[in-house]
Amino acid sequence: MLRRSWIRALGLVAAMAALPAVHAEAVGADVFVRTLSNEVIDAVKSDKAIQAGDVGRIRALVDAKVMPHVNFQRMTAMSVGPQWRQATPEQQKRMLEEFKILLINTYSGALTQVKEQSVHVKPLRGAPAADGDLVVRTEVRGKGEPIQLDYRLEKNGEGWKIYDVNVSGFWIVEAYKGQFAKDLSSGGLDALITRLAEKNKATNANTKN
Repeated sequence: MLRRSWIRALGLVAAMAALPAVHAEAVGADVFVRTLSNEVIDAVKSDKAIQAGDVGRIRALVDAKVMPHVNFQRMTAMSVGPQWRQATPEQQKRMLEEFKILLINTYSGALTQVKEQSVHVKPLRGAPAADGDLVVRTEVRGKGEPIQLDYRLEKNGEGWKIYDVNVSGFWIVEAYKGQFAKDLSSGGLDALITRLAEKNKATNANTKN
C-alpha cells in the first residue's frame, strides 16, 4: 500500500508541477511530462527537509507547485459525479476547498518515499482528441518491477493541465468517485463535505503532534 501511495504521488506531482521555462513556449504533452518529471524528482531528492519528513515543507511544495497546474474543478466535478451539477455555488466552493486539502494531505506524506526512482515516458499513441485531451503513458523505474503511470491531460492555451492519473490500472478520479458515493447517496453533497472536513481536520491535527 505504501509503495502504491508514493508511486501515485510521484506521478501526480511530476506531471503537474511546473517551472516558468517549461511554459515559455508550446511543448508536446510527452515533453511536458518528461521535463517536469525529471525536474520535480531532482528537487525532491535534493531537499533535505522533505527527505527528513518536514510535513509543512512538503505541503507547501505540493500547494505551490502542483495544485496551480491541475484542472481542479474538472477533477472535483468528475469525482463527485452528477450531484456536482445540482450543487449550489457555496456547496461547490466548500467541496473544492476540502477536496484540495484532501489531495494535498494524501500526496504530501508520500513524497518522502522518493529516493532512486526515474520516469520513462512512452511514445504517444495517435493524435489528441478533438477537444485536445490525450493520455501520456509512463513508467516509474527503480528497484523492482516498473510501475505503470498514465496521465489524462487537456490542452490549456499553449500548455497542458492534468485532470486524472492512472496508477497500475486504477484511475484516481474513479477511485475517489467510489469512495464518495456512500456519503452522496445517504446525505448528499453536504454529508460528503462534512466528512472530508472532519478527516482533513484530524489529519492536520495528527501531523502537528
